[in-house]
Amino acid sequence: MASDRWLAAFEFVKRRKHSYQMFKQMEEGKVFMRDLAKFCRANETCVVPGNPVMTNVLEGRREVWLRIQNHLGLATEELMALYAGPEINSEK
Repeated sequence: MASDRWLAAFEFVKRRKHSYQMFKQMEEGKVFMRDLAKFCRANETCVVPGNPVMTNVLEGRREVWLRIQNHLGLATEELMALYAGPEINSEK
């Protein structure tokens, strides 16, 4: 059933969000997040003038950072809307 699929997906996303949040609170998670922020260019541009290949590589890194930030900052319902799309959200 559609509602069973939605509930299963919701619980999966909820557990994953919780895991991200728990890891970030650990000392190792804090060190990891600082390193990942640098590597993924969390606070700087990904554009490398004249080098579209490297720009795309850096955008890929940034996508990872943004996914993690989404899991840390958005409600489970917002994550469902973002990752599952409106079709699964309308099947509740």
